[in-house]
Amino acid sequence: MSKNNPDADVAFIAALAELLNKNDLTELSVKREYGEKDSLDVKVVKKATVVQMAAPVLQAAPVQQQAYAAAPAVPVAAPLIEDPAQHPGAVTSPMVGTVYLSAEPGAAAFVTVGATVSEGQTVLIIEAMKTMNHIPAPRAGVVKRILATDGQAVEYGAPLMIIE
Repeated sequence: MSKNNPDADVAFIAALAELLNKNDLTELSVKREYGEKDSLDVKVVKKATVVQMAAPVLQAAPVQQQAYAAAPAVPVAAPLIEDPAQHPGAVTSPMVGTVYLSAEPGAAAFVTVGATVSEGQTVLIIEAMKTMNHIPAPRAGVVKRILATDGQAVEYGAPLMIIE
């Protein structure tokens, strides 16, 4: 609490608690400076209400004993979920930025699906901090998929295209 006006500090803390509830926040932390050696650090935390419910207990119905021929086990293939970033031909983003598939708006794209590219050929541009960075093909091959869209924001390591 402040050495000067503890009532104002209490009102300030109450206002923070009201702000916490009004904006549906769970935590709020503030440091209020009064002078060189006088400050107030406040951390207001709303406790989460935990509701515990017992799960219903299910009892199995009695099973009638019948003779069934054992069916041969048929392996069920799990659905194939492909992560483009793990593909061996993936071209990933070397930086955070905005992807451009052509040199300027309205111009032809650097590459299209099915195009043959050579190693080092520019396949797209990533703008980062107002700098246009040409992204080269890491290997020669055919563009199988273009995963990024023009003007899309990308993170470091995001898959941009597949070259096989």
